Amino acid sequence: MSYGLGAYKQTSVKTASKEQILLMLYQAAIKNCKRSIEAIEKKDIAGKGQYIGKLQDIIIELNSSLDFEVGGDVAKELSSLYDFMLFSSTQANIKIDKEPLKSVLEVLTTLYEGWQEAVKQLRVEQKAK
Repeated sequence: MSYGLGAYKQTSVKTASKEQILLMLYQAAIKNCKRSIEAIEKKDIAGKGQYIGKLQDIIIELNSSLDFEVGGDVAKELSSLYDFMLFSSTQANIKIDKEPLKSVLEVLTTLYEGWQEAVKQLRVEQKAK
């Protein structure tokens, strides 16, 4: 069964639009941030490190995909937010403290909701053409 799920996930990523991939990255970041918080609450140090590592990998990917020529000031602001999230998650990892992760989760959720709305708007505009 695990193989089928893995194949499904791989296919859904390969066939997804750039917008869908962006939303999937945010969903995965949110999931790993929540799991990091839960691991700290359960005193699962290994799990905390694993989930924060995955969270940071996703944030780094999001940051490296920014196009500063096209995105301009928005890309600069997003890069600053990604830097903040990397710093905060590193502090959470070092100090074994869930509070910095709560801030990261809040930023991720806000950005995800904003991108979700932007993608909906883009689809509406594309259908109108």
